[in-house]
Amino acid sequence: MKLLDKMTPEEMADYLGVTRQTVNRWIREQGWTTEALTGVKGGRARLIHVDESVLVYMRKTPVVHHRRASCLIAESTADYSMRLQTASLCQIVKVLQKMTPAEQERLECFLVREGLLGFLNQLGIPNSEKE
Repeated sequence: MKLLDKMTPEEMADYLGVTRQTVNRWIREQGWTTEALTGVKGGRARLIHVDESVLVYMRKTPVVHHRRASCLIAESTADYSMRLQTASLCQIVKVLQKMTPAEQERLECFLVREGLLGFLNQLGIPNSEKE
């Protein structure tokens, strides 16, 4: 998942596999830049500005080290220089990158259960292949 420019403590905790309280402690200890999330009762909801200092700190956490190591082990040496050729494909990729890990997992379960045709049907896109 690509990190967003701003994340709630819940989103960051979910991404890193830690608790929200841990992320809030890091905010205080590291002095990360935050802003109030408007429209939330009590005014305590915050958005973390994911800048270089936040990224550096996140890279030092054991969870990210483990995740990066397992990705490197499992990753094939396939060529990722493929260019996206259609605007709709670019837009789909952008949406997928902005999804939270929980949303990605739900989508993956849906695709496994329903398949591509079920997914297209849910989107209202008719099957163009003749059977």
